[in-house]
Amino acid sequence: MTESPAYVEVQTRAGRVRGLWRDVAGSSVRSASFLGIPFAQAPVGELRFAAPRAVEPWPDVRDALEQGATAQRGDPGITLIPEPSVAGDSTLNVNVFTPAPGDTTAKLPVLVWIHGGGYVAGSPASPWYDGRAFNRDGVVTVSIGYRLGFDGFGHIDGAPSNRGVRDWLAGLEWVQQNITAFGGDPSRVTIAGQSAGGGAVLTLLGMPAAQHLFHGVYALSGALADVAPERARAFSAKMARELGVPATRDGFSSVSEEDVLAAQRKLSQLDLSSMGETVDEGLGLGPAVDGDLITRPTAQSLAQGVGADKPLVLGATDDEFSMAVQDQASKLRWIPLALLLRPFKLTSAVRRGYLAANRPVVARGHAAVLGRLITDKMFRTGVVRTARARGAAPTWVYRIAFRSTKFDAAVHCIDVPFFFDCLDGPVVDALTGPHPPQALADAIHAAAVAFVKTGDPGWTAWSAVPDSGVVFSAPPATQTEETGGFASVEALL
Repeated sequence: MTESPAYVEVQTRAGRVRGLWRDVAGSSVRSASFLGIPFAQAPVGELRFAAPRAVEPWPDVRDALEQGATAQRGDPGITLIPEPSVAGDSTLNVNVFTPAPGDTTAKLPVLVWIHGGGYVAGSPASPWYDGRAFNRDGVVTVSIGYRLGFDGFGHIDGAPSNRGVRDWLAGLEWVQQNITAFGGDPSRVTIAGQSAGGGAVLTLLGMPAAQHLFHGVYALSGALADVAPERARAFSAKMARELGVPATRDGFSSVSEEDVLAAQRKLSQLDLSSMGETVDEGLGLGPAVDGDLITRPTAQSLAQGVGADKPLVLGATDDEFSMAVQDQASKLRWIPLALLLRPFKLTSAVRRGYLAANRPVVARGHAAVLGRLITDKMFRTGVVRTARARGAAPTWVYRIAFRSTKFDAAVHCIDVPFFFDCLDGPVVDALTGPHPPQALADAIHAAAVAFVKTGDPGWTAWSAVPDSGVVFSAPPATQTEETGGFASVEALL
């Protein structure tokens, strides 16, 4: 006789939800998962380009046993993380993982995860984002879905700006209102994310309107957008021309989601000739400086003291985007470096200084240099600028030097399975190579747990000693404090 599943129910403000108990491997802790709980109504029909609207209460117990619908449609093939697409309209939902469902006295710290994907892809339904390891260590974990691409971030006359950002805010409001029922403490919320998700949490850190919703920030490989108003309007005009409609809410509402996605993908295609412009100007779709929610670029906001009371950990991998050019290494080796780097508009002095500071990378070939330059301009310089903008505000910096044995580089996304301590998850070895070191997961995950619980990850803060930080690498030197770990980007600042 098969034993029936161990269900557990929790009362939220909108209604009762039913989750499922699971055992956490390697421990005596049990964790409960609640999947696909809506925090807002489905953004379709008249709500398609609207601000998120509060979900309607439900009278009966609602099953929260399967992943909810995702804004990602199909597999765009641009992330290295298994992030499944789930069909359906109700994409504004949360997943909650907790060791103390229904215990309103537990008051456990909370980690809220915002997924990456360049603001156009990605999914909260990834098995890597399951919070069971954090639950094992006494942390309630939440992942948030949000609108992507043009629907979430495109400039549309007559529609509220930054709809994806408004989704983040609505999800965090849900956490404030409901997480106590799941054993969490709404006064101890850390927001975290990787890539565009890292950019998302930095954006929120710089937003005055978001300050009451979280208490700490952990940004992995944060990719800020801060799309300028004129650039947002220009992309909207291109979309309208491609679709043959006015650049208005009525115009875009008259076009199917599939057609909008097709136009978006066509207009967002990247190649080496356009990479320099994208790297210099940033992503074309993402949080935009709208004069409303986001009044100025994030670094300016942080420099003026917004979020200064909140501790921040941020960092990057050494070779975020090296994979993007690896398959062209045999061709790139014949192109003079000065010509190869011309699209990035570096002055001769900057180029010479940068190459001199990166001699070990230069020795690995032209593809390695190009990959490192893209990495530095899109990610690693942002780490330094953000840390410096924060001044004395509590800030810790790290870098990931662990090299995938498959790609021979510390590539984009490689930190995520170590952060979540899920090395036994699906296709992890396709990114890390076989037998990724558990000792490194122990170190990276423990730092995250310590930060969520205490506001300190356990190494010297950049804000206390400028240019200090920690490097995570292969055993035996799994975690090593260092000074000047980002000195090689100085020429680009």
